[in-house]
Amino acid sequence: MAENVTPRVRVPREASAGETVSIRTLISHPMESGQRRDSDGNVIPRSIINRFVCTFNGETVVDVTIEPSVSTNPYFQFDAVVPESGTFTFIWYDDDGSVYEETADIAVN
Repeated sequence: MAENVTPRVRVPREASAGETVSIRTLISHPMESGQRRDSDGNVIPRSIINRFVCTFNGETVVDVTIEPSVSTNPYFQFDAVVPESGTFTFIWYDDDGSVYEETADIAVN
């Protein structure tokens, strides 16, 4: 498990029914490629976020496969239509088997 991994999301608190909202996500993660060596000459194990999924009330909004060439602290911004009040769930999957999850609620008025 990578150290000091922090997922962050920004979702509006409110929206009108059918409105398109902008969602921003960032996960603080070192994204180690497995090709570098530490000070003792040992290979640093590969540890990258290889998949990002966002769902809204259980329905997939975004499902991204991430390749090793992505930089440290992957950032995603995308738009989603909000038909009703609910919860966005954000999940990042790490090569080492770790899963990082964050949620955000939005109210439709």
